[in-house]
Amino acid sequence: MKKSLIALSVLAAVAGTAQAQSSVTVYGVLDMAIQNENNGQYSKGKGSITSLDSGVQSGSRLGFKGSEDLGNGLKANFKLEMGVQADTGASAQGGTAFGRAAWVGLSGDFGAIQLGRQNKPMFDAVDSIDPFGTGIIGGSATDSTSATGLGNLFFATNPRSNNTANYTTNNLSGFTGSLAYTFGEQAGDIGKGRGIGVSGSYAAGPLLATVAYHTEDGVDRTKAANANLPTNAIKHIFAGATYDFTVVKAALAYGKVKSDDNSVAYKLWNLGATFPVSAAGNIIAGVTRVSSDVVSTDRNSTQLALGYTHSLSKRTNVYTSFSRIANDSKVNASNLADGFGRTERMFNVGIRHAF
Repeated sequence: MKKSLIALSVLAAVAGTAQAQSSVTVYGVLDMAIQNENNGQYSKGKGSITSLDSGVQSGSRLGFKGSEDLGNGLKANFKLEMGVQADTGASAQGGTAFGRAAWVGLSGDFGAIQLGRQNKPMFDAVDSIDPFGTGIIGGSATDSTSATGLGNLFFATNPRSNNTANYTTNNLSGFTGSLAYTFGEQAGDIGKGRGIGVSGSYAAGPLLATVAYHTEDGVDRTKAANANLPTNAIKHIFAGATYDFTVVKAALAYGKVKSDDNSVAYKLWNLGATFPVSAAGNIIAGVTRVSSDVVSTDRNSTQLALGYTHSLSKRTNVYTSFSRIANDSKVNASNLADGFGRTERMFNVGIRHAF
């Protein structure tokens, strides 16, 4: 009897230990803003629309992530994250169930491997440099994939990819790297739909520097308002850096996007700054210049942006921003239907809560 009780106690202890070695976290973000967009395209000649929009600073989402300790420093990890249009309750990312992330993988002394739908290394690189975090000024009152923001101006394709294997190094004296391969999964054509991305970053003290490259075939255009991209390969190159001077955090970035047939070709420069004005508040400013290489004249677009964020707690903040993007007569960086030569202005006031 005593042996049985001892055995049961040992099994219970082992089971408790195994359970403690696994963890699952439920988390999310709800972001809502009142937003006004003026671009001269709406009805009755007013060119303005005011709406209540979801995910202006950060995409609203519900997620599940976890890990299991497999021993000897090896862990199994997973992430499932769905985008939510909080203003309507609908799914974001075109209605995909887990459109923001759906992957499983392993991590250890060798780094981390993730398999499934996930961010491209290019997106993480741009997001780390953009003072607006590819948000706040990046949403449109009618289509969150169009309009302004460094991320929206730079990405010609979806910032996430399906069917992707991604390897990320551990931090090596400030250096980290990532390599991703997206399987095209096209019968008889191994290259069609295939994507390859790579990035490298260095972070030490006040300095962060990153470079990234991405190429893919069979472009999956997400900006339907300007769906005239080629189906041949399109390449992205990005380099950027931030430096925290304490009184201001400065950001500088350069990007280039080009298709094999040169029907899409443009360069992008960005200069940004974040000014801490209190323990809870930051003023954010940026100027972005986009130059088309497809035309030789009237080929520039310029965006000016100014924003403010204020933390009410560790989980809740309010924000506001104003941005203006002006297109020369032969370019349409704002991706509006018939947006060539137009000027677009956007203003918003919003609240974001993370849980």
